[in-house]
Amino acid sequence: MSFRLTSSAFEEGGEMPSRFTCEGAEVSPDLSWSGLPEGARSLVLIVDDPDAPDPAAPRMVWDHWLLYNLPPESGGLPEAVGPQTLPEGTREGTNSWGRTGYGGPCPPIGRHRYFHILYALDIELPDLGQPTKDKLLEVMEDHILARTELVGTYQRGD
Repeated sequence: MSFRLTSSAFEEGGEMPSRFTCEGAEVSPDLSWSGLPEGARSLVLIVDDPDAPDPAAPRMVWDHWLLYNLPPESGGLPEAVGPQTLPEGTREGTNSWGRTGYGGPCPPIGRHRYFHILYALDIELPDLGQPTKDKLLEVMEDHILARTELVGTYQRGD
């Protein structure tokens, strides 16, 4: 079985329901993982948008959610998970809004892609406080056993 990330809220490459965006309740979708590689000690989840601000002329990657030290045995995250309901030991990083927690899709123009990237690591990371994505990627670089992703899309209904 290969390392896999899924959601009951949307299919790979499919549209994310507005419930998970700035036009809805802006709660996180449920996520489930399977096929963990042997020796996985922790997981890192990064949700980002490489199409910001305009898919026709992207200039940056916008980070929506950063979690690290997710316990592999937790099997996933429920919908609308918050700081108090994250699996024990899970830590949060700082997203592009300069805060922790989930920030839902809110593209200013066009249809954007939202990459939910899950990394399996061979270690549990030290307490990094609330790192940025760059800091998190730097610290975990030599410890990645496997990577999987789930991509959803969204375009505002203006």
